Amino acid sequence: MELLRERVEGVKIILGSSSPRREELLTSLDIPFTIESGSESPEVISKEIELFSIPQHLSLQKSIHFHRALEESELLITADTLVFLEGEILGKPKGREEAQNMLSMLSGKSHTVITGITLRSGEKRESFSDRSEVCFRRIWQNEIDYYIDRYKPYDKAGAYGVQEWIGYSAIKSIKGSYYNVMGLPTALLYEKLLLFVG
Repeated sequence: MELLRERVEGVKIILGSSSPRREELLTSLDIPFTIESGSESPEVISKEIELFSIPQHLSLQKSIHFHRALEESELLITADTLVFLEGEILGKPKGREEAQNMLSMLSGKSHTVITGITLRSGEKRESFSDRSEVCFRRIWQNEIDYYIDRYKPYDKAGAYGVQEWIGYSAIKSIKGSYYNVMGLPTALLYEKLLLFVG
């Protein structure tokens, strides 16, 4: 069995994301890639789309609305991560108060994190997703304020980063991929890339 880095020789992999966490995780798979972001896809979600399918749908929209056509040797990776709590979507907080509210909602409860991913080349495309269940202990208000003021998690779904202080101090358990919670389910992505590039 060839390593993925051997299979992608001659393929220009593009990560269509400005997320430093996704860059770090993809780098850890030991495959060469470049980053190209800046395209804004309209986040229009039909009411017909099943709730847990929304991250996959958004990753596809990001791929379709990439700012340019792909060349023959290019492979684009786009992703979207959302937090789900009791039937409600928690995206990126717009400010301090919204971040406080999100973390208060997550305190003492389990929630679902889903990352949707789309792979697309000139010839084909594939979308898939991964799901993790995360359980927080009760988080006190002074802890929420400390975390928000120190780490400013405004670019993170659910207003927290699993790899930051709040993850170390307050997450009791994770069922599923830790890296999925961080923003990219690396093992699943590796398997899918192996199949995609053939």
